[in-house]
Amino acid sequence: MRIDIVFDTVCPWCYVGKRRLEEALALRPGRPVTRRWRPFLLNPQMPPDGMDRNTYLIRKFGSEARIKRVYGAISDAGQSVEISFAFDRIQRTPNSVNSHRLVRFADNEGRADDAVEALFHAYFLQGRNIGDGGVLIEIGADLGLDTEALAAYLNSDQDVTFVYEENLRAHRQGINSVPSYLFDGQMAISGAHDPQVLARMLDVAWARTIEDTSRTSAA
Repeated sequence: MRIDIVFDTVCPWCYVGKRRLEEALALRPGRPVTRRWRPFLLNPQMPPDGMDRNTYLIRKFGSEARIKRVYGAISDAGQSVEISFAFDRIQRTPNSVNSHRLVRFADNEGRADDAVEALFHAYFLQGRNIGDGGVLIEIGADLGLDTEALAAYLNSDQDVTFVYEENLRAHRQGINSVPSYLFDGQMAISGAHDPQVLARMLDVAWARTIEDTSRTSAA
């Protein structure tokens, strides 16, 4: 079974969702699952160099009180899956296109899952600017990727169009919030749901996969 995870690297709920999906998969051991990370852009018009974090938050939420409420809830959710969000360390909200490209580059080495985790950790726990090419190369180096090839890739335009097209594709599929999960391209659910909810989705998707396989064999 393949699970497509539509996400943005600057989405804290996507980090929570990643952990909850991992817990759901642990509840259903023995079932082969391939995860594919698909780009989504929460801020498609973000300047290439990003934006001052406080300016971004005020524009998005309107008031300090609302910001505290929203991020307080996210922090509580993070604690439930052992993520200690350090939002106070974040100085800039980055443009996330190049971080998505790092995930795609890592995927060619079978390291997409690791790259997503590393990006989330760098941004949400360390406050690093994952829109900066130098930071992305450092993350790639920590993953054991070829840094010269990665630098050349990030300095090119390769896969930039792909990221934007994937974002548009998600919207055409009716996906307007992340994380969203597509199970074998048939069933979709949006939100960082509890592991038990995701596990039930896995059960239904798995049953459909078995049923489809049986029908194909019978034909």
